[in-house]
Amino acid sequence: MEQGANVTNEETNTNSEGIVGLDEPKKMTREDWRKKKELEEQRKLGNAPAEVDEEGKDINPHIPQYISSVPWYIDPSKRPTLKHQRPQAEKQQQFSTIGEWYRRGVQETSIVTKFRKGACENCGAMTHKKKDCMERPRKVGAKFTGTGIAPDEHSQVNLDLDYDGKRDRWNGYDPEEHQRIVEEYAKVDLAKRTLKAHKLQDELASGKLDQNEREHDSEGEDEDKYADDIDMPGQNFDSKRRITVRNLRIREDTAKYLRNMDPNSAYYDPKTRSMRENPYSNTGMNPDEVGYAGDNFARYSGDTITMAQTQMFAWEAYERGSEVHLQADPTKLELLHKSFKVKKEAFKEQQRESILEKYGGQEHLDAPPRELLLAQTEDYVEYSRHGAVLKGQEKAVARSKYEEDVLINNHSCIWGSYWKDGFWGYKCCHSMVKQSYCTGDAGITVMHRDKMEKEKKKKKKKKKHGSDGSDSEEKLKKALEAEDKRVKHVDAILQLDERKRPYNSLMEVRAPTEEEIEAFRMKRSRPDDPMASFLGQ
Repeated sequence: MEQGANVTNEETNTNSEGIVGLDEPKKMTREDWRKKKELEEQRKLGNAPAEVDEEGKDINPHIPQYISSVPWYIDPSKRPTLKHQRPQAEKQQQFSTIGEWYRRGVQETSIVTKFRKGACENCGAMTHKKKDCMERPRKVGAKFTGTGIAPDEHSQVNLDLDYDGKRDRWNGYDPEEHQRIVEEYAKVDLAKRTLKAHKLQDELASGKLDQNEREHDSEGEDEDKYADDIDMPGQNFDSKRRITVRNLRIREDTAKYLRNMDPNSAYYDPKTRSMRENPYSNTGMNPDEVGYAGDNFARYSGDTITMAQTQMFAWEAYERGSEVHLQADPTKLELLHKSFKVKKEAFKEQQRESILEKYGGQEHLDAPPRELLLAQTEDYVEYSRHGAVLKGQEKAVARSKYEEDVLINNHSCIWGSYWKDGFWGYKCCHSMVKQSYCTGDAGITVMHRDKMEKEKKKKKKKKKHGSDGSDSEEKLKKALEAEDKRVKHVDAILQLDERKRPYNSLMEVRAPTEEEIEAFRMKRSRPDDPMASFLGQ
């Protein structure tokens, strides 16, 4: 007792100093750690009294520390406790009893003879709307007739099921439902037997069926009873040797290795009879249109892709410093992944809005659906070999919002049906004047005659200009003299000071003549000319 008393005093002093407390964030010294271990050993041996929680109950010294220590998400007390291991009163709730389920059917006690406001317009029940009505659509609804009001369904209560109640697959099952199914099949079987018996009696009475055929029919009468004993496709059971022979493929199906005979196609494992990859991958076919796309096509479905994406996100987050793991912290990883996706979508939306705000173009994004743009339809139309419609309605020609094929001023063609020499016109009269009156073939003849006359006049002018060669030479001589004066004037201006140079006048701006252009080409200096240095000598 003296030793135990000493240990107790030592524990009291140690706790009063606040060195060995479980909730102290201080780092214990080696001496304090040794004293704590000795105290734990004494408590396990029974030489020291056990620790007491805030309720005055003893704490078993053999309980591991990870159970007795208070979790970080619970407000820890200043002394050890096991309160967090006991059921929390605030989290206890009353669950629904076993066998309690949603009420089905209609309320047969109340009979309604008048349509009520807010009820179903089809049948008149108050518990659903017209779009949710399961009754056959009436020609005239109960809202207008006021008769044939359907009874109301039972109001569905909110069940608060416990863990087992949520996972009970037979909760709410009505055994009478199965009994009704059994009775229905029994009635069908009885009707078949009665019909067959009447048929046999009629054939015997007429002499069409002899005794041997009757015995043969009686033997196969109950052949449907043993339909369950037929071997299922994929396995065969031998009752003599007590072994099961398994065939993993139905004989009518094509073998996997026969789908693509190319040796470079997907690998086929003969031991497991599996082909993971798509055998049509090297043929360029769409995986959604082939009959078999490999075993991985069905394997990578459902939540498999989502799990793979979550794993990839966990690896990327770990590389950037986030301590997350798919198996260790699934909830934390899921919340982090959701937060990341929300921020990513918000960033994309912000970036999109900033681009639209800076450059515009919102009207191009508000385009109609692709189905409306392509004008697709599922109407069946059958054509002949010459393109004529045999069955169905011919596809309507797409029209614009502007008027089309509108003929005015006696024209037989629209404006723009004729084009020549860079001008549009009417094909019926070759008129290039819009909204002019049609002159027909006579207008075409007159226009052709005018064109021939214009060409003759041009030829005469060319001949006349050819005889006036002397005039052209005189004009070229004057243009060369004027070009010499212009060059000398430009050189004199360039030698003056910039502040004393006169302004250039734009009063005489005009297009240069052919002689002036020729004189400029003849007088201009060419640096690449080897004789350019001898021009001034």
